[in-house]
Amino acid sequence: MSDDTRRIERVAGLVRAHLTELMRRELGDGELARMVVTSVEITKDLSIARVLVRSLANEDDRAARDKLMRRLRKATPRLRRALGPRLELRRVPELRFEFDTGADASARVSELLAEIAKEPKGK
Repeated sequence: MSDDTRRIERVAGLVRAHLTELMRRELGDGELARMVVTSVEITKDLSIARVLVRSLANEDDRAARDKLMRRLRKATPRLRRALGPRLELRRVPELRFEFDTGADASARVSELLAEIAKEPKGK
């Protein structure tokens, strides 16, 4: 693993940890405080951070999910400013939030496999 790769992973871990803390304690928004940062992917030049999040509530309600994502995007400049001193980088990555649907897809695959297992076996 190269030094650049290790640095990117280290910065991604720091962004994830600090964003989780900031969302819970500093935004003053109870709905956003219940969001979980599931992963952070950062470009090689550290300019963009793709932040995947999930909500601990209302995950099945598409309208509620979209509303939460709009509120989170509105809070992005504030989160980025608060992240700056914590990361100690020359330039704080641009934050791009996306809802993490990986768990939804995994659950659906499990449901389909269970249905297949229940089907009678052909001769």
